[in-house]
Amino acid sequence: MKVSLFVTCLVDQLWTSVGTSSVEVLRRVGCEVEFDQRQTCCAQPAYNTGYLKEARPVAQRFISIFEESKADAIVSPSGSCTAMVHHYPQLFAGDPEWLPRAQAVAAKTHELSSFLIRVLKIEDVGASWKGRLTWHDACHGLRDLNIKSEPRTLIRNVRGAEFVELEHADACCGFGGTFSVKYPEISVAILDQKIDAIERAGVDAVVSGDASCLMQIGGRLSRKGSKVRTMHLAELLSHK
Repeated sequence: MKVSLFVTCLVDQLWTSVGTSSVEVLRRVGCEVEFDQRQTCCAQPAYNTGYLKEARPVAQRFISIFEESKADAIVSPSGSCTAMVHHYPQLFAGDPEWLPRAQAVAAKTHELSSFLIRVLKIEDVGASWKGRLTWHDACHGLRDLNIKSEPRTLIRNVRGAEFVELEHADACCGFGGTFSVKYPEISVAILDQKIDAIERAGVDAVVSGDASCLMQIGGRLSRKGSKVRTMHLAELLSHK
């Protein structure tokens, strides 16, 4: 199967190993991967902040670029950005030109763990990693895309890894995009509940499917002097 990688802004600019790990995993399971370097933002920041007019031209550029691809699927290592693409039909509701184009691109776009489990029907990618792991459910992946069992299944099949279910794993980490900037005190209060749960779990690493959540959690763990590391699911699955 041919796959077009939608890498996301945060991965491209701040956490590139997530992108390269995604490519490695996809190739390992037999996919041909392409990457269009023209891709930019999916319009999520503007859309989530209520600037729908400003979000549309950004989304139109995304649609125009990815609809040129001959790939069978568009795959992204981000639940939030994938969810944004799935919101494109709402963004272009009533637009006779852009609505069908938005629907077509949205139908082809998948989050990484969902693609592996639901589309490829692969539960074991041949990964190995020694240590205790837990999983944080990122809000968009869980609530917009209904991704819950998929990453847990993949983690449980990582050789050498011991999976520990996190207390209140589905609770927000406090990031919420611009929320953490507008309401930093509330954001940190929410985050500290997550940090306390991670520390009680006694794990070596916390894994998630969104770089934004991991940066939020990792930054606070570092400031608290914790030895727990943050790891994107793609990075974990790329280990052999």
